[in-house]
Amino acid sequence: MIHNLKINSEEEYYSTYKRSIENPELFWDEIAENFLWQKKWTKTLEWDFTIPKVKWFIGGKLNITENCLDRYLNSQGDKTAIIWEPNNPNEFSKHITYKELHKLVCRFANVLKNNNIKKRDRVCIYMPMIPELAIAMLACARIGAIHSIVFAGFSSKAIANRINDSSCKMLITTNEMYRGTKTIPLKEICDEALKDCPSIEKVIVFKRTNAITIMDQNRDVFWHKEIEKVNDINTAEIMDAEDELFILYTSGSTGKPKGMVHTTGGYMVGITYTFLNVFQVLQDDIYWCTADIGWITGHSYIIYGPLCAGATTVMFEGVPSYPDYGRFWQIVEKHKITHFYTAPTAIRTLEKQSLSFIETHDISSLKVLGSVGEPINEEAWQWYHNNIGKGNIPIVDTWWQTETGAIMISSLAGITKEKPTYTTLPMPGVQPVLMNDEGNVIEEKNAEGRLAIKFPWPSMARTIWGNHIRYKEVYFSTFNNKYFTGDGALRDENEYYRITGRVDDIVIVSGHNLGTAPIENAVNEHPKVVESAIVGFPHEIKGNALYGFVILYQSEDASSELKVEINKVISTDIGPIAKLDKIQFVEGLPKTRSGKIMRRILRKIACNEISNLGDISTLLNPEVIEAIKENSL
Repeated sequence: MIHNLKINSEEEYYSTYKRSIENPELFWDEIAENFLWQKKWTKTLEWDFTIPKVKWFIGGKLNITENCLDRYLNSQGDKTAIIWEPNNPNEFSKHITYKELHKLVCRFANVLKNNNIKKRDRVCIYMPMIPELAIAMLACARIGAIHSIVFAGFSSKAIANRINDSSCKMLITTNEMYRGTKTIPLKEICDEALKDCPSIEKVIVFKRTNAITIMDQNRDVFWHKEIEKVNDINTAEIMDAEDELFILYTSGSTGKPKGMVHTTGGYMVGITYTFLNVFQVLQDDIYWCTADIGWITGHSYIIYGPLCAGATTVMFEGVPSYPDYGRFWQIVEKHKITHFYTAPTAIRTLEKQSLSFIETHDISSLKVLGSVGEPINEEAWQWYHNNIGKGNIPIVDTWWQTETGAIMISSLAGITKEKPTYTTLPMPGVQPVLMNDEGNVIEEKNAEGRLAIKFPWPSMARTIWGNHIRYKEVYFSTFNNKYFTGDGALRDENEYYRITGRVDDIVIVSGHNLGTAPIENAVNEHPKVVESAIVGFPHEIKGNALYGFVILYQSEDASSELKVEINKVISTDIGPIAKLDKIQFVEGLPKTRSGKIMRRILRKIACNEISNLGDISTLLNPEVIEAIKENSL
């Protein structure tokens, strides 16, 4: 493992942070020296947030898989790299060593090359949490292909949109997947998606189940048959530090998902440095992040970060409720997990269950707990602290985004102080600022505002695939010469940060960023719907849930059956994760004279804060508000 990147005391954190802000280039230079480079960079940083353009480690040559795998073959080749725990607790788990993983990745890299995949080709991966997902993404990186992983809960339409946006040449999937008691036909979903994906030339199918799988003889091949055609000798493609590593789509407030582009060198340096410092993982520790690799958390803190650091990382195929709500703790006991990193949604779900699910398992191996995906509320924090941490284990509450690539604000486990519901302090090299409504920096310690970052960091996304103008408009146009996060935050007297939630038209549901615009577009496609507006409202398990205000054509009857139909449209267009918890049929929506829906008012109604709706003088139709209030759910 890499050990000399770690901060070892609170005093060292403050001195390191000060140094990183005074001379960021020298700071990141010293960090980057700890990695395996084929050629050293000639310049550390070029940046201009007005364009915006950011380049790190310019001229540096490397391959991230050599840093994940090759560098450890001699020193710890027999150490477990990945522990895989299947959906069914009666199925055997797998322990894959660094040597074994290296061979598997090299072999599949040769399969990709055998199937005409070259450097910069885009490969879509739509797979469950099985080792082959990790192997596929690392094999893409090995040969310089750009992977675009789509969470295996998205609909066929959502897959097609992502494939077409980046013109993917290949799709890698499984015939079926297990999720709790369900078996989901992924290949069938892909076949539906590929009816309108002309760029796809080849589909590789891994057989997760024994079900009969319908294959297109001109396009589809089985993973196991392709593996037989190649050996496991593969030389990693030499990549430039700024070459694209992957595209990952995140919800956009304007409707179309944004393909965030992460590059190789800076991303590698940023995620590894943060992984080691936030979690303080040691050589023999067993680290488990419960996220799905289809999200940025899985990219950075299940695969690339832990493997670059030389750690043992756990992949879990299943869900926390199967076969019962003790599954997480059964896995902790079984594999002697030391580091457990999960989402507040999971914590709140487990909090509602009997403590007997925990008490029947030995979870004494745990040393560090983590939270990711959304702000954690006080009640969930205290439950986590008392019942899982037994009152004496550090909890790292991490704030970051798909766009940032790596953790930006967090305590360091056992090193810096924590404060319930606060993400606390910025990571070294990260320069956050709070902005007021006039676009000025708030200098006071005790303050609340909108969170922005004033200086680049290595792991930041470089652009939106095929749409740099949108990248500029979304992230660099709100505040002059600063990256705008889209989040509100407050800062206390110790300069600890607390994230207060989104301030744009993104709602975080169960840790997933969902843009309201694409959901509204889906609802509006229903033939009985005239118009809709979607907002978030507090939910005790999910954190937030979605509330839809829907206008129907006059001849249509509002019914519970129609609500089911609307949610079915959303599931088909986007996926089940975007379904509406509440649907209210309304005669009209509050709009400004320019025709913009006043979602601020709808949010207050959805949250039952109807006594203070604020200024409604700019509304074109204030009379609709009373009707909406009277019938609110």
